[in-house]
Amino acid sequence: MADPAPQPGQDPAPQRVLDAIRRDIILGALRPGARVTEAALSTAYGVSRVPVREALRALEAEGFVESRPYAGSTVAEIPLDDAEDLFAVRGIIEATIARRAARRAATHSAGQPPGRGWWEARRTLAGVLDDGDRAVAADALADLPELNNRFHLGVASLSGSASLAALLRQISGKIEWLYAADVDSRGRHSWGEHRLILGAIDAGDEAEAERLMAGHVLSSQRGYLERFTPGPTGTDAAAR
Repeated sequence: MADPAPQPGQDPAPQRVLDAIRRDIILGALRPGARVTEAALSTAYGVSRVPVREALRALEAEGFVESRPYAGSTVAEIPLDDAEDLFAVRGIIEATIARRAARRAATHSAGQPPGRGWWEARRTLAGVLDDGDRAVAADALADLPELNNRFHLGVASLSGSASLAALLRQISGKIEWLYAADVDSRGRHSWGEHRLILGAIDAGDEAEAERLMAGHVLSSQRGYLERFTPGPTGTDAAAR
């Protein structure tokens, strides 16, 4: 089915441009420190300067772009200083989400059939896992950051908690940025952990789902910080 046409007065360009620029920053097409101008971006994305201006403001609020008076805008550095805090917050939110998702699955198993939304979310997750497996097999690790983000947001949908899902979405862009910086190091291993997490959720095992998700995030945190924390070997330079 085709996407619905924009309603009168609605312009899809600002959100589309925002998503595209954010994606290019996360995947490294726009590198930290690179200068970004309305003129150059409007040409690159084939839009007027207005949606680009709105996108840059939003990206500055999200921490992806920095703007200085008389100096213009540049792509921000990957948030190494905030990484530990982001992982800590993520661990708490996602462990709770996994427990809630398993509890909801257990309720369904007990004779209360899930609604259409639950089945759609579960089918989407299955597709995401299959896509990720194919990416790993093909050594297309650059595809994993977006798929990783979709998996974790999909688990949030299974949890049925709009509040927890909203909290995760608020930090998901930064998490994906960190993941993309480290995907060549941990991408293969960490992707395989997703099926174990979903298996515990499907089984309705709240404690195991929570444990596996917490361990998954903690393992990512340790691997990332060991690789990128500044030290005598200058490993933080690899993030740039």
